[in-house]
Amino acid sequence: MRHATFRQLKVFEAVARLASYSRAAEELHLTQPAVSTQIRKLEGHAGLPLFEQLGKKIYLTAAGTELLHHCRLIVQQFEQAEEAMTQFQGVSGGRLNVAVISAGDYFLPRLLVEFARRHEGVKINLSVHNRGDLLDHLADNRTDLAVMVRPPEDADALAEPFAPHPYLILAAREHALAGERDIPLARLVREPFIVREHGSDTRHAMADALGRHHAHVNVALEVRSTETIKQAVIAGMGVAFLSAHTVSRELADGDLVALDVQGFPRLLNWYLVMRRNKRLPPVAQAFREFLLREGASMLARVVPLPRAIARRAGGRRAGRSSVAPRA
Repeated sequence: MRHATFRQLKVFEAVARLASYSRAAEELHLTQPAVSTQIRKLEGHAGLPLFEQLGKKIYLTAAGTELLHHCRLIVQQFEQAEEAMTQFQGVSGGRLNVAVISAGDYFLPRLLVEFARRHEGVKINLSVHNRGDLLDHLADNRTDLAVMVRPPEDADALAEPFAPHPYLILAAREHALAGERDIPLARLVREPFIVREHGSDTRHAMADALGRHHAHVNVALEVRSTETIKQAVIAGMGVAFLSAHTVSRELADGDLVALDVQGFPRLLNWYLVMRRNKRLPPVAQAFREFLLREGASMLARVVPLPRAIARRAGGRRAGRSSVAPRA
């Protein structure tokens, strides 16, 4: 093993964790053949097979399981060393690791661009996940900061709200309910719904917003992509519960309309989440302060809502999160 490289160990850890060469390649921004090559080289150094394939699935061998334990310790030591060196770089020249749920990728890149403009030389590592994967990144210390709607119910998590987050019921402009006012939830849930997958922040927020009516939702289609949901609604396949920040352009263009439903817009918060005892690098601390200070006003500028919806949202109070914000 003396000739094994850190790159090979990182590739091996990713394949073992994801149980997939293709998913590891996607996460590491490599081709699948490149991942396979690195694993073969590492097996050559080890002198033993590290994976075995049964059917279409791959599994760690006994040797692979043992190596994974040591591999994770090595990777953790390297990451801690990198983090320690980052402390000396200050904000400019530092690397910012931030993760966001998929609804947030409609605005967070523009906030990151503004932050980087103010701090020359900052390097940004942004990853987009559903809620479950994002929580895994936090737990595994693979990101410094996470942007989400429903913070984890974990004493180790520090969650700080930085901007209001309205949710809407969307429909095509020709939809039969488009001209109705004060639509009861009992009437709404009879419509076919295009929904996000179970486990996503959006699906959880939808369940909270609809309350007891959620059990009666007529699910016509479940997909992982917000863009697919928008196109399905525009095509007339049904209605959807989505973040207002993901549909500002479609609302402005008239491709989608926000239905006037009782209790909507549903106003929650965007949260900035970190591990409670995490020692943030200077660049991450600077971004945290930037987001808490200016995130709400910048968000209102980069994804403006139609005035009617903004007024309705302004008249409602933000719903409670599953975790009380902690200072």
